[in-house]
Amino acid sequence: MAYFRAVKIIQAVFSKSCEYGIRAMTFIAKKSQEGKRVSLKEISDEIDSPTAFTAKVLQLLVKHQLLESTKGPTGGFVLSTTDSKSITLAKIVYAIDGDQVYKGCGLGLKQCSEKQPCPVHDEFKKVRNELKKMLESTTIEYLANRLDQKNVTLKR
Repeated sequence: MAYFRAVKIIQAVFSKSCEYGIRAMTFIAKKSQEGKRVSLKEISDEIDSPTAFTAKVLQLLVKHQLLESTKGPTGGFVLSTTDSKSITLAKIVYAIDGDQVYKGCGLGLKQCSEKQPCPVHDEFKKVRNELKKMLESTTIEYLANRLDQKNVTLKR
């Protein structure tokens, strides 16, 4: 039951763009560790996402200097830094969704605040704080390394 609750919270917190961005960055990080660039088609196939939508998400990540993009027959995407330990999920989320994940209401209300809380305000505040800790402490390198485990996937 707690698992499904966590999944619902994550779906409410992250945009579809952000979900694809995290999945794409994980795949790209794995390939970057192997010294390989990956094409847009490879990425969208691997993470089971529409190619045009994936391209827009990757453009945001390039704009925020988390990825490098090279055109041409030997081009593709690679991490901007060789140190994938420095790229956290928080950086990816910020590049795509901004900081709303740390401010939003659990019920999606615009007027929810400390002075005018919604019914789940206090509980969701705890969840947001834990989410923030997890995003800031989880690196893309950690996720890429987990892809070696047989029960871990990037597809739905």
